Amino acid sequence: MAAPSPQDVTQLLMAWSNGEQDALEQLIPLVYNELHRLAHRYMAGERREHTLQSTALVHEAYERLINLKNVSWQNRAHFFAVSAQLMRRILVDYARARRYSKRAGQWRQVPLNEAVAVFQDRRTDIVALDDALRTLADIDSRKARVVEMRFFGGLSIKETAEVLNVSPETVLRDWRLAKVWLLRELSEGSGDED
Repeated sequence: MAAPSPQDVTQLLMAWSNGEQDALEQLIPLVYNELHRLAHRYMAGERREHTLQSTALVHEAYERLINLKNVSWQNRAHFFAVSAQLMRRILVDYARARRYSKRAGQWRQVPLNEAVAVFQDRRTDIVALDDALRTLADIDSRKARVVEMRFFGGLSIKETAEVLNVSPETVLRDWRLAKVWLLRELSEGSGDED
């Protein structure tokens, strides 16, 4: 089966936004593999004994997606950016609940040595990263959204620019600055516990 075109997905998203429920039924088979790939990417960095699996993450994100109201889908990239945000939220909620049930002394953040490590080391504490992203969003919400779409959503520079309605150069600049800022933020947080 050929991959659906971005235009097909966009048309179904817009129809769904306009209240056409059968559009959602047609959309899900077209985007399921990409959602599963996204979930698998998230889960690759989790510990082996993690009780949440990629398929469960996809299904939880799907449940949240169909419950979203008043979303005006722009295009395929926008859909996957929102999906990535939902998956991030699910994993962070899961990690926070797990952390809450454990004693605080048993948790340590992973120290980072360079900015790229923030985005390559999938063992990075997702709760610490989420806290840092929330702080970044308070300072510069666009940079936080760029990180969310690029790191969590796997969107390209061009797709991120389309969703944010800015130039690819702006996204690239925001991406570079946000990585450096997050490295500093996460490194400072890990040093407090040594």
